[in-house]
Amino acid sequence: MEGLPFTPPAGADEGGHLGPPPAAFALLAADGVLVGWSREAEALLGYPASQVLGRRATDLLVTSYADRDGSEERRPDQRLRFDGTRSAVADVRHRSGHTVRVAVTLRPLTPALDEDSTGRAPSAVLMAAELGELRWWETRQAMLQGLVTQSPVTLTIYGPGARLLWANASSVRELGGDLTALLGRSMTELFPGDVLTTQHLAPPEDFVRQILETGEPVIDVRFRGRSPADPRRERVWSSSYFRLLDGRGEPVGVCEQSIDVTDHYRAQQRLTLLAEAGARIGATLDPSGTAAELAKIAVPQYADAVLVDVAAEVLEGEEPKPVTAWDLVRVADSDGEPSRVGERVAYAAGSSQAEGLAGGRTTVDAVVAPTRLYVPLIVRGTSLGLVTFVRGDESEPFDDGDRAVAEELASRTAVCIDNARRYRRERSAALMLQRSLLPRSLPELSAVEAASRYLPADSHLGAGGDWFDVIPLSGARVGLVVGDVVGHGLGAAATMGRLRAMVRTLAELDLAPDELLARLNDQVGKDASDQNVRGSDGSGAVGATCVYGIYDPASRTSTWAAAGHLSPAVVQPHGPVSFLRLPPGPPLGVGRLPYEGAEVALAEGSLVVLFTDGLVEARGQGIDVGLGRLATVLGEQRGSSSDLLCAQIVAELVSDHVRDDATLLVVRTHALDARQVAAWELPSDPALVARARAMAAEQLERWGLDDLAFTTELVVSELVTNAIRHASGPIGLRLIRDRSLICEVSDSQHTSPHARYAGNDEEGGRGLFMVAQLTEHWGTRYMPTGKTIWAEQALPVP
Repeated sequence: MEGLPFTPPAGADEGGHLGPPPAAFALLAADGVLVGWSREAEALLGYPASQVLGRRATDLLVTSYADRDGSEERRPDQRLRFDGTRSAVADVRHRSGHTVRVAVTLRPLTPALDEDSTGRAPSAVLMAAELGELRWWETRQAMLQGLVTQSPVTLTIYGPGARLLWANASSVRELGGDLTALLGRSMTELFPGDVLTTQHLAPPEDFVRQILETGEPVIDVRFRGRSPADPRRERVWSSSYFRLLDGRGEPVGVCEQSIDVTDHYRAQQRLTLLAEAGARIGATLDPSGTAAELAKIAVPQYADAVLVDVAAEVLEGEEPKPVTAWDLVRVADSDGEPSRVGERVAYAAGSSQAEGLAGGRTTVDAVVAPTRLYVPLIVRGTSLGLVTFVRGDESEPFDDGDRAVAEELASRTAVCIDNARRYRRERSAALMLQRSLLPRSLPELSAVEAASRYLPADSHLGAGGDWFDVIPLSGARVGLVVGDVVGHGLGAAATMGRLRAMVRTLAELDLAPDELLARLNDQVGKDASDQNVRGSDGSGAVGATCVYGIYDPASRTSTWAAAGHLSPAVVQPHGPVSFLRLPPGPPLGVGRLPYEGAEVALAEGSLVVLFTDGLVEARGQGIDVGLGRLATVLGEQRGSSSDLLCAQIVAELVSDHVRDDATLLVVRTHALDARQVAAWELPSDPALVARARAMAAEQLERWGLDDLAFTTELVVSELVTNAIRHASGPIGLRLIRDRSLICEVSDSQHTSPHARYAGNDEEGGRGLFMVAQLTEHWGTRYMPTGKTIWAEQALPVP
């Protein structure tokens, strides 16, 4: 039986991959007999038309599972009804014997077609498609429909010249208009304010042309700007681009796929901002500097302006107190008015600022632009001040996320300001202690003209342990010392004070420099051991360095010893600048190696410069560079006074930011005139005591000191007598007229004399007691060849 000719309905897509799957068509008579069979039906089930025409359609049906309306059918032999369009899923027998699951739609023909050669008139058309392919096609269609109408991802197609060809519903909403009104516009016209934030900085037209020519997709281009639909809010999009081809493989445009990543971008910005704040805020350990760092970080990334106000007592290093609206000082202002920094700030009672300070909470003033966010600086429940973040008319108001960032920034700043306050308080205390332990003024001596400078470190470590001293000694001599305690802070300052006191005590015993350092080293070692036993905080003097010298203006010689310290610089009159070559000695407290002294002759008018390493150390340079610069200044300015020379050295060698304490002691030596010193050598003969008294009286008469003759004769008599009685060999007698009258008697013995109370029945033993009573000072100093007993008397007032 030959069937009627049949052609698929118009519009059916037999080609493209986005079209529906090929449908099988069959025509049925009213009694369910097949009267028409298409090529697609033959391809689907394998039956040629000759094998199915004239048979009932139900002969091919294995099972019908469900109508599209949800009803169940499991009677393959039932008659087909043609009273309306019906759809079902059915299992149909393939010619090869396997079952094909298909989607079936039965649609009546109105009006009916003409009868075929068998006399049957087609009454319905039966359409069938393989179920899997149909479902896949429907899914793709649903996906495409969703992208066009429902997807939050914007899809836009641009042709050559970056002009709009098509956009989905989401993109049309972003563009803020009717699609027909937007077609043909360029990317620049659609988004005039966009800022391209990636490496693709070419104009949009070149950007699209490049993709059309190369076919290389571009992924994740970040744009920042405002969309026409919402021009007040700045947003960020992540866009990707790929080329579209037609059926012939020719490029027809570029598809832009964009996602709004504003929230993600802002979250990333906030994290970056907080990370930067953690690295930069608090680096200066200065409240004002910390506030300025906050302003630099927050503007313009977070706010348009930042104001920071801090309680006055906090700036002075005092403990924070409850802040009132009138206790604040402006320490940072990024609003273009730096002159306001340092001014007092008063907030009216009841204002948002005052309420935020009083309640310790963030307040917002958004009634009028610019928007302001007031965040208190809180530490341990106490407000140190207030930070004001400002956003202008063109910026978005602060939201909850911005508020959290502001509070985190303020919290970090508050901790850093409090740390700076603590540092300032401790540093001030350390400096006060250190300055109180250093000489307030240098003594006026005939032996030297001295000047000094102490420069505390501009460092978060606090004041160091540098010290210096000029110590008057017997015989018109002078002790010169500079030292440096390793470490900073109160502990170093206190240790410096102890060392300076020990050096003075040992110097007054008239010890030689090497012996003085040896005893000082022993004492430092004992202190360190005691601190370890007691669990000290480690602020001892272990590692302290020191250089000590004695200058004798009568002999114009000096002796020196060093404990791990830099050697002094010396400038002899008309001579080159040099540094003393002293035997090396270990720092104090780190060893028990012996210290050695060195003797250096110093002509009258010589310069001696003692210093700590902070003076000659420079960042990135070896210490030899600093020593060279010091030598240059000394060579050029050798004729300046000690005080002026100090100022010139500091100006040349010390920068604005001192990394370590720098201490400088400059002395210019003087010599005693031969007319100020009278010396005799006497044999050890008791008969010469009277002669010694007479020579002393004659010398006092030449000096015009007759008023001191009686006392001096008594002192000479007692000291010479003791020397003859207890020593052997020649005896030295020397009178020195300086700022006082000094009488010295030397012998070859090292025995230690001492004054005592003699009994009533003793004939002797009262000599040194009388000397002590008649003179202002007396003492003993030891030399390799023996000892010298000396006594001083004040000169008569003119």
